[in-house]
Amino acid sequence: QVQLVESGGGLVQAGGSLRLSCAASERTAESYVMGWFRQAPGKKREFVASISRSGGRIFYADSVKGRFTISRDNAKNTVYLQMNNLEPEDTAVYYCATSPLKYAPREADFTSWGQGTQVTVSS
Repeated sequence: QVQLVESGGGLVQAGGSLRLSCAASERTAESYVMGWFRQAPGKKREFVASISRSGGRIFYADSVKGRFTISRDNAKNTVYLQMNNLEPEDTAVYYCATSPLKYAPREADFTSWGQGTQVTVSS
């Protein structure tokens, strides 16, 4: 199973920015769809963004469109989530995940998960 380690979380004021990183343990960045999910206190985990193997197919949740950008660096086996104009509603634990599928429209399609990184946005 792929090991994933997230970093870059923290405390930021509303309107600020953070950049999350997710490093994979093996040369999987070219072979897997990678995604970001988040879980706020008392809520279900939800999809945030995903990026295809080549980076040519990207999806975002409606709530983050125009503010968040997902990208990947296959040479570094790393996927990123640039988060701009953060809102208190973005406060959550953010998880990186990978899917072995060419197309992964469901959370259940993601089979390896990181431990999560906390993002807190103050108002």
